[in-house]
Amino acid sequence: MYDGIHRPFSPLPSRPPGTRRHAARRHVLPRRTLTVALSAALTAALLSGCGTKDEPDDGRGPAATSAKGFPVTIDNCGTRTTYDEPPSRVVTIHQHPAELMLALGLRNRMVGTAFPDSAVLPAYQKDFAAVPELADKEPSFETVLEAEPDLVYGGYGSAFAENEGRSRKAFADAGIDTYLNREYCGKKQVSMTDTYDEIRTIGRIFGVPERADTVVAGLRDRVRRAGEAVRGAAPVPVFVYDSGDKSAFTAGGKSLGTEVIRLAGGRNVFSDLDDVFGDVSWEQVVARRPEVIAIYDYRGAGSVEQKKKFLLSQPALADVPAIRNKRFVVLPLTATLVGVRAPYAVEDLARGLHPERFR
Repeated sequence: MYDGIHRPFSPLPSRPPGTRRHAARRHVLPRRTLTVALSAALTAALLSGCGTKDEPDDGRGPAATSAKGFPVTIDNCGTRTTYDEPPSRVVTIHQHPAELMLALGLRNRMVGTAFPDSAVLPAYQKDFAAVPELADKEPSFETVLEAEPDLVYGGYGSAFAENEGRSRKAFADAGIDTYLNREYCGKKQVSMTDTYDEIRTIGRIFGVPERADTVVAGLRDRVRRAGEAVRGAAPVPVFVYDSGDKSAFTAGGKSLGTEVIRLAGGRNVFSDLDDVFGDVSWEQVVARRPEVIAIYDYRGAGSVEQKKKFLLSQPALADVPAIRNKRFVVLPLTATLVGVRAPYAVEDLARGLHPERFR
């Protein structure tokens, strides 16, 4: 049963976003924590009054001003926050919040990011590289405080892991606001609409709703063009392989991945799995005869080539059409999450499922 945390299994052991395979660490706060927290609050206050709203946002338009559209109140996963002005010092934990920020032209408001788990979209690579990387995985509470943020934007629930000292309450007690990607608010069904709503919400928080609308319009158009290209084509049966050997860890019917497949002219053979992710047996995979296997690619779960080699080496799968014809498509895990990448994944997957429609 999927528990709201993306969790791969052997034979490709890893600790992907949101997963802990070792005992939880206890962070003991140093004496300077209060000083750092006060410094963060003071810095945010000084920045809000020292001309930041007259500075350009990455050359993509004027910075948001606190005079227009503020205060803004946002309800996020049970936490209600009122922003009197746009945050000016933001730490993102996990890659998809960072890419969303960059898509909105907010690089100059980012003071740190952490836990990149796949290649960054080409359009954002330069800006992403300019943001300090605080940690290879989730940073400690102390490390985040040292960046002096006024907002921490988390992509997976593990961004605010209480057992590691990074709870939303801990940040609130330090005077720092938090926002968690809506996919981890406990809602089971995830859709493309969630991606658009997430972008618009972040646009409101940063006082750039027009930019958010422009980004959403562009992403919708990308999905529309892909849909037009595959219109009328018979849906291709697709099996999502995330990981696993004894069983297969796959995307269920409530995942955004299932909607990406549908929009790309495919059909998730496990769309009847009533969860976001879940285990299925190899016998079930064989019985459902997928014609294409979509491999989820992310750091720490084994390479795509390792996954292909494993699948092709299993005698029980030899007669599966996708295995027999070696039809694989690769999707970065971040492309199946609530952010800006899913519409790109629709286009990429459509080309893989229906190449004849893109010649």
